[in-house]
Amino acid sequence: MSNDEHSGEYEHHGRKAMKHNESAGLFYGMGFIGAAIYFIAHATSFWVGVYGFIKAIFWPAVLMYSLLEYLKL
Repeated sequence: MSNDEHSGEYEHHGRKAMKHNESAGLFYGMGFIGAAIYFIAHATSFWVGVYGFIKAIFWPAVLMYSLLEYLKL
């Protein structure tokens, strides 16, 4: 197998992986926007809004922690 054929295989797999990562990024992005809007809309002061924005960044980690704790895993 030549180097050109080898690089074609890697490029093909790279494109497949990119499409999978894009859908995960879309899910995270939509969740982040929704959480940021929710937390900022319910903020009672500027710093509570900043804290809500930070919470929106880390919501997937908190969600997974809560789920695993609930499932006792």
